[in-house]
Amino acid sequence: MRPLVAEIRLDNLIHNYKLSRSRHGGRALAVVKANAYGHGAAKCAQALADVADGFAVACLEEALELREAGIKRPIVLLEGVFEASELDEVARHGLWPVVQSEEQLQMLLAARPAAPFNVWLKMDSGMHRAGFYPHDYARAYQRLADSANVGDIVKMTHFARADEPELSTTQAQIETFDAATAGLPGAVSIANSAGILSHPRARRDWGRPGIVLYGASPLPEGNHDGDGLKPVMRLATKVFSVRELPAGETIGYGGTWTSDRPTRIGLIACGYADGYPRLASTGSPVAIDGQRSRIIGRVSMDMIMVDLTDLPGAGIGSEVELWGDVVSVNEVAAAAGTISYELLCNVKRAHKRYV
Repeated sequence: MRPLVAEIRLDNLIHNYKLSRSRHGGRALAVVKANAYGHGAAKCAQALADVADGFAVACLEEALELREAGIKRPIVLLEGVFEASELDEVARHGLWPVVQSEEQLQMLLAARPAAPFNVWLKMDSGMHRAGFYPHDYARAYQRLADSANVGDIVKMTHFARADEPELSTTQAQIETFDAATAGLPGAVSIANSAGILSHPRARRDWGRPGIVLYGASPLPEGNHDGDGLKPVMRLATKVFSVRELPAGETIGYGGTWTSDRPTRIGLIACGYADGYPRLASTGSPVAIDGQRSRIIGRVSMDMIMVDLTDLPGAGIGSEVELWGDVVSVNEVAAAAGTISYELLCNVKRAHKRYV
């Protein structure tokens, strides 16, 4: 069996949820969309089933997976429904749909549910991706409140740049949201992971921790400032071949790296087909038997080359951590010019081991 293993530490997941909810105050939805950011939605939700106040997913099929896994707590559909016919399943399973457009609002008002829907009404407070404009929000709220199809209404918005806490953008979004919802009753949800960590004014009734649940910070200096998060996924493999390369030789596709001294190279079972980023090539950090080293050359589809030169005890069978406890997934993301969300969501072919 190929030795690439994604170890999922469920105790760390629970720790991160409790930490996020404590920092936010009130209640918190555990965001498990996109297969729990690559960690396995059903397993992660089951681990949080007796802890989380509720869950959030992108769409109906993700919610149904959780219900089939025995999850009883509330589940919010962050994208709402795509067709009116989905509302039958939404009602049957007691899901809470987001309403973010006139079309979705009309679908809901035209439905014939056996019991009223609990709705999350989204405002576009400045991200300009989805939601009702501030000047249209109160009217949309009132149309829902006047309908027998609707029970509770949670007012929500989403931040565009909360992961850049030095900017005034998030503060402006909060002020826009507060002004447009003044006098409208009901709970409020505006804090995503970055909002929970960096914007105290965003901490309202419902938090929506996502990436922080999995132990990766959304902030530029995250995982280096004592944020208290614990990595949930540890992606590791093994060295399965070793070779000696004299000085002056290139290695790998494109010959992008040339040895400047005699070099011991370990070949490991992982590549971009497993979700490791191809752009994270020479210099990207790894840990070999717990000691930091680096990738050399270009990442291949199934294999990566690592530097063993200064690790005389390392060789065939040595464990290589791609990210986890020694190497932060944020470090690897920075080396590849991307974000930790993408790396975690893209992991595949690795054997998942739940601890």
